Amino acid sequence: MYKIISIFSCVLLMAACDVTSDNDPEKDINPNVTGTKFGLSTVSLDEAYNALKTSLDNNDQIGIVAEVDHSQNATSVGKELGTTKIIFFGNPNLGTPLMQKNQLAGLDLPQKVLFYSKEDTVFALYNSTDYLASRHALGGEPSLTQISAALENLVGGAIQNSLSSSVSQSVTANEGVETVTSSQDFEATYQSLQTIISGNENLTILAELDHQANAQSKGLELRPTKIIIFGNPNLGTPLMQASQTIGLDLPQKILVWEDADGAVHLSYNDPEFLRQRHQITGSDTEIEQITNALQNITNAAGGLN
Repeated sequence: MYKIISIFSCVLLMAACDVTSDNDPEKDINPNVTGTKFGLSTVSLDEAYNALKTSLDNNDQIGIVAEVDHSQNATSVGKELGTTKIIFFGNPNLGTPLMQKNQLAGLDLPQKVLFYSKEDTVFALYNSTDYLASRHALGGEPSLTQISAALENLVGGAIQNSLSSSVSQSVTANEGVETVTSSQDFEATYQSLQTIISGNENLTILAELDHQANAQSKGLELRPTKIIIFGNPNLGTPLMQASQTIGLDLPQKILVWEDADGAVHLSYNDPEFLRQRHQITGSDTEIEQITNALQNITNAAGGLN
């Protein structure tokens, strides 16, 4: 099981700044991804990334769920991509209340921060709590305020700069979430999913997280909820070549969860939603292939084929 994580860190508090103004000469390269906060780093990408990682590692309550170097993965399949890295981390004390209110919040947990370089500018990008609240109907959940402050501290300290917000911060409830109801019980569904993904030579499992077990480790209750993170650089890299920011939503994730009535579901992000979120034009072939793959995997894991 992954080390339980706290996203609080003793780093410099950096205040969030206003949305980029129209006369900002850098706005054309600034990310405008719905539901995100971002910052321009005053230090190199490696320095910023390592500073965040060090802040996590130096706190005895903090661990790292997964790290993915998208550019290295691109190189491994003979493709080129500018430096693009993502790090996943979370805090069951803060994340569990969100999933108690709506288990689908687990699709956007653990927390993650993307670092990428564009036109000699280094960016850090992450999902805002406004995005989480709107997408998963979490309005009023107290832990969102704590998560927001902690993320600003961590990322602001790493990049040694203030943070900005994308123009649009919210989406509609359940927007971009695709869900299939399984004909099997929870464990059979998850084991089928794991077997299908691990048995596909084109896919690599990056991490598996048991949200229920992490909640229980903190004395909290949560219905069975697990997530598996996996990827295919041959399909993901072309999307990041079109827009590096989509690396925030890659690798792919599938959440398996049991509702209050005992029904088991598999949920994932709709690739078309991700394309629109990251303003990607084209890439029709890759989007179609990813969509078909996710549909086939979830249907097979749910015993629906």
